Amino acid sequence: MAAPHPLRGIALFASAVFLFACLDTTIKHLTQNFSVPLIAFVRYFVHLMLMLAIVVPRHGLKMARAGRPGLVILRALCLVLMTLLMMQGLKRLPLAEATAISFVAPLLVVLLARPLLGERIGLVRLLAVLCGFGGVLLVARPGGSLDLAGVLFVLVAALCGTAYQLLSRVLVGSESTLTLLFYVALAGAVCFGTTLPWVWHGPMPGWGDALLMLSLGVTGGLGHYLFTHAYHDAPASLLAPFSYLQLLWAGLLGWLVFDRVPDHLTLFGMGVIAVAGVVVAVQQQRKSG
Repeated sequence: MAAPHPLRGIALFASAVFLFACLDTTIKHLTQNFSVPLIAFVRYFVHLMLMLAIVVPRHGLKMARAGRPGLVILRALCLVLMTLLMMQGLKRLPLAEATAISFVAPLLVVLLARPLLGERIGLVRLLAVLCGFGGVLLVARPGGSLDLAGVLFVLVAALCGTAYQLLSRVLVGSESTLTLLFYVALAGAVCFGTTLPWVWHGPMPGWGDALLMLSLGVTGGLGHYLFTHAYHDAPASLLAPFSYLQLLWAGLLGWLVFDRVPDHLTLFGMGVIAVAGVVVAVQQQRKSG
């Protein structure tokens, strides 16, 4: 197993969350005119084709050999379902608010890590998690202007993301980055591809939108490669605080691309979520150390 390289892991992780913010921004733009299954299919199909074109000539089909295939496939399906739900949420919600609500997932990981992975929570982390949930309520406050269906889509997507993260923790020690990435691409291409004849009845994309769709496979595939590989270089407790950079990028891109600035109460809620997540991660790092 390769020696840890924390700084490289942080750099890879920070790059991944920037690509995820770019991915969500492009998806939100495309969902205004095209069906979610079509966008998702192109995203995963391009991802899969790139892997087959780049990896297979050098390594053959080694990436298809999983040591724990059941869990690897389950992890991939969790991400596929998360993609579907998150895209539906992005179609209905502003970019920054949707991203903030999705960050309930790292907090759920903390709560579920005790019964599923045997990790202790501790009082400080428990209070931080509760504050984080309070921040989510400030962003998605009842009676606010956000679409309720969009909020629910993102919250359920966060549950799927929680399962994805927990399975990533379990599998990162036994499976290669390329194997995990390959099964994600394969599951997405198959699942969304089989639904297209029944769910896609919209217009054909023009050249500009087609290029944006193709870019999803690059940003999504590269983002998940960097995200997964970062865990080989640095522990999860060190990387977790840097995931909140995505909130910053989402707010900036939402302003630049969609001319949308969250109100003060929403910004405060986003700050609470970020601080709570960082506290949880720091406490986990102290506990691990």
